[in-house]
Amino acid sequence: MPDLAGAVWPELPDRPLLVVPLGSVEQHGHHLPLATDTTVAEAVVRRAGLDAVVAPAVPYGASGEHEGFPGTVSLGTAALTTLLVEYGRSACRWAGRLLVVNGHGGNLDALRSAVPLLRAEGRDAAWFPCGVAGGDAHAGRTETSLLLHVEPGVVRTDRSVAGETAPIAELLPRLRAEGVRGVSPTGVLGDPAGASAEEGARLLTGIAARLTAAVGRWDVGADGRLR
Repeated sequence: MPDLAGAVWPELPDRPLLVVPLGSVEQHGHHLPLATDTTVAEAVVRRAGLDAVVAPAVPYGASGEHEGFPGTVSLGTAALTTLLVEYGRSACRWAGRLLVVNGHGGNLDALRSAVPLLRAEGRDAAWFPCGVAGGDAHAGRTETSLLLHVEPGVVRTDRSVAGETAPIAELLPRLRAEGVRGVSPTGVLGDPAGASAEEGARLLTGIAARLTAAVGRWDVGADGRLR
């Protein structure tokens, strides 16, 4: 799994799979760093151990719903879509396949626009989500456990507080209208209580295993998602 950033061009394999972690710079409560989504996406790619070239992460995404909090920097969906399209057009001149491993839910609209366009243009691109079935939505137990496993030194466990714990489906209308801060003044959608590095290790292993299996099948849906 060579790193694109540290490679010299003669070392790169012919028409490789290029994997790009995609994250965000956005608030994650009082206890998790702004780069949480990027850190998770990178960790999933590393744990999967794919036969691929790994590109430097794209650390900015579409995070407008979090702009009520200091530190958040959002490109917005339109700019992120353009970035992904131009990235794919350029990279697929030498890469046989392009896979974006996404760590932030707010990037989905851009991925669902950009990747099908790349495919319609004849480029073998796809995206994969770092989601956890049944996990809480944002900066709760799920992400806290993942960070406690991957990078425990950055987690301020003594500062963690709960947020709005209602199911995300119930919160979506308010989130769209008010943003995260209007729904949860702590910035958390969930509750980090009970998070552990052990749980994080299990979660990361599960996501990485799903990624590995999906790459092996390479079954791409109409929205560009690798299934």
